[in-house]
Amino acid sequence: MKDLFLPAINVCIVVLGDIGRSPRMQYHACSLLEHNYNVDIIGYQETKPLEELCRQPVKCKIHSLIPVPTINFTPKLKLIFKTIWQTLSLLRALFSINRPKFLLVQNPPGIPTLMICYFYCLLMRSKFIIDWHNYTYTILALSMNGGEQNLLCRFARWLERYFGGKADAHFCVTKAMQMDLKKNWNISNVTVLYDRPPSHFQPIDLSKKHDLFMKLSRSYRQFRDETCDDIKEMAIKESSAFTYKLKNDKVQYKGDRAAILISSTSWTPDEDFGILLKALEGYEENALRHSQDYPNLLCIITGKGPEKEKYMKRIEEIKWIKVSFIMPWLEIDDYCALLAASDMGVCLHWSSSGLDLPMKIVDMFGCGLPVCAYNFKCLNELVKSKQNGFVFDNYKELSEHLNFWFEKFPNNTNVNEMKQIFIKYLQEFQALRWRENWNIHALGIFNEYL
Repeated sequence: MKDLFLPAINVCIVVLGDIGRSPRMQYHACSLLEHNYNVDIIGYQETKPLEELCRQPVKCKIHSLIPVPTINFTPKLKLIFKTIWQTLSLLRALFSINRPKFLLVQNPPGIPTLMICYFYCLLMRSKFIIDWHNYTYTILALSMNGGEQNLLCRFARWLERYFGGKADAHFCVTKAMQMDLKKNWNISNVTVLYDRPPSHFQPIDLSKKHDLFMKLSRSYRQFRDETCDDIKEMAIKESSAFTYKLKNDKVQYKGDRAAILISSTSWTPDEDFGILLKALEGYEENALRHSQDYPNLLCIITGKGPEKEKYMKRIEEIKWIKVSFIMPWLEIDDYCALLAASDMGVCLHWSSSGLDLPMKIVDMFGCGLPVCAYNFKCLNELVKSKQNGFVFDNYKELSEHLNFWFEKFPNNTNVNEMKQIFIKYLQEFQALRWRENWNIHALGIFNEYL
């Protein structure tokens, strides 16, 4: 409470991306506001930011960057034009705000943000703080001939390392990244700030699941109850494809309901959605051979991104019988509730550097949802196999996990025993939320310079 009696201090948060799809930076902003900081957020507004940020227009000001125009240039010229445009747009925004005591920048993208923000902080005598989510050059390498040895990638790495090393303080998302920054980049003042779920990612009871299913049934036929054969004799008030509510308002699951598998993806090259498709083909084949033992599976894929259309066409080309798909874009409250109402989550993120962790798993764990996660170097900092989920290296292993989890759904004794283990570990994870974790690990970094 003592923060409320101190004069407000200005902090600028720079996101050279969609603010609404940069949850970690939004959470930083929320935490800073709680401690009486004035916050300016610079970034693109393609998706609506969190309500906590929008309802404080005096304390929290959002400055929209001008989107890069689409121009018919060669790829190399497009990249040059984009860099120049973003540089000018970012400078324009930075010099329109009150001088900040701190400038907190998300990396990646590091070009042109790190260089621009460093010189701005030098000129304005602001403290320069970087939050490392990944490395720019490793993401760039995914789309470049020659990978990390490409001349442009090598230049990006030099730029990222040079200006990254000039920051006054650093946050990063894993211990593995902290060690890499120290060993290979000679950056030692790095604080590990793990992603943790904010309070709105919570388990929900069956009544709230039913309300969500009824709401979604107005837009998606997969949630509508089109038969009611097994409950027609009961005193039913309303029903979805998964649940029904009796006239005494008691909610129950339907005995023959489908299982819900959910995955959130940005549809980018560092998330190979083809792995999930092949695994579901394996599930479909097995479920058709043993039809009585395996439920229909509703696969819900949320998110926006460049490769979405490509995979939608692949899905439409396959004749599915036991598996169906929907790809909604949900408001944050509905997304949280849907995670909590699902039966298993899937994460395909594999990390271009091998050093970051997917926030979508953190969200799932916050809602009490176990996950099947693609394995990479530092995943064990978050996912513990057969404690809070499963790990897979290829589509065959993912298919095996799905076949195990959904066999005789929802009454498989072995699976239900494992669910109790998962619940125990997930509840331990949920005990520490973003707010408390930020206060423990991040607040002191800001207070140190006051």
